Amino acid sequence: MQDGSGRITVQDLSKNFGPVHAVQNLGFTVHPGSVTGFLGPNGAGKTTTLRMILGLVTPSSGTAAINGVPFGQLPNPASVVGAVLEAQSFHPSRTARNHLRCYATAMGVPDEQADRVLDLVGLTSAADRKAGTFSLGMHQRLALATALLGDPQVLVLDEPANGLDPEGIAWLRNFLRTFAASGRTVLVSSHLLREMEHTVDQAVIISRGECVYNGHLDDLRAQQRSRVLVQAADPSALVTKLQGAGLQVEHLADGRLGITGSDSRTVADLALEAGVALYEMQDEKVDLEQLFFQLTNGQYASRPDGGPQETAVRGAETGSGGND
Repeated sequence: MQDGSGRITVQDLSKNFGPVHAVQNLGFTVHPGSVTGFLGPNGAGKTTTLRMILGLVTPSSGTAAINGVPFGQLPNPASVVGAVLEAQSFHPSRTARNHLRCYATAMGVPDEQADRVLDLVGLTSAADRKAGTFSLGMHQRLALATALLGDPQVLVLDEPANGLDPEGIAWLRNFLRTFAASGRTVLVSSHLLREMEHTVDQAVIISRGECVYNGHLDDLRAQQRSRVLVQAADPSALVTKLQGAGLQVEHLADGRLGITGSDSRTVADLALEAGVALYEMQDEKVDLEQLFFQLTNGQYASRPDGGPQETAVRGAETGSGGND
């Protein structure tokens, strides 16, 4: 029996396509009240995982549950889960309003709900336009409107920012955070890390089908020590001075020095004491994208036979109907 918690629970979830391990022993929980980002490079296993959560792909092992039960056991799934996967199809000659009314009838919700969700996603002015005339970004909004018809408790979205312009991305960010703030659950997959950094609270990062991080973004950032980057007139003399002060120094490929464990003011003072002129100095900003690349290092590494590992994973997932 469903518990009404609004939680998504994934336990020891795996999916194999022949010899390819697309998803391996994933485990995480998505709680209501926050936006959880499901992040990873293309081919990491995100879409396959979402399809298993939604009952569209059968796991090789492990379980996925929403409100404590598999998706297929939800008595009225449209009122519990609204989902948007990347591949969406719309009848090109059907208007946005009529498209939504068809789905509303199938879900058993009033036709008036179509106009309500059109307003929610900012498509009221395009309600009577044919879907075939819509841009990719408008298709994304219409897909989201379809997912919202049942006034769901949980949203599961696969790459929802794809095709949105900067204004649309800002709108989506505000919408998802407002939806979660109402006590509902949001799981959103993406490889657009800079956009997601300002949208999600929690992050589940996967690489080659395995979880490499699961937690709050602030905790993730805290794991990375910041650096001061400098261009010095006499790098050797400055390195000697900095190391004498107990600082860690790295020679970067562009000729600059990377100093860990200090701030720019301290580095400037030490350079002055050493009599070394600084031509450039900046504090390196630690953002989600940098941390992401570090965590997923090796995703695109070549296989021993010389073939790209990514191609093998993508080919298997495409065979399942996924693209990620």
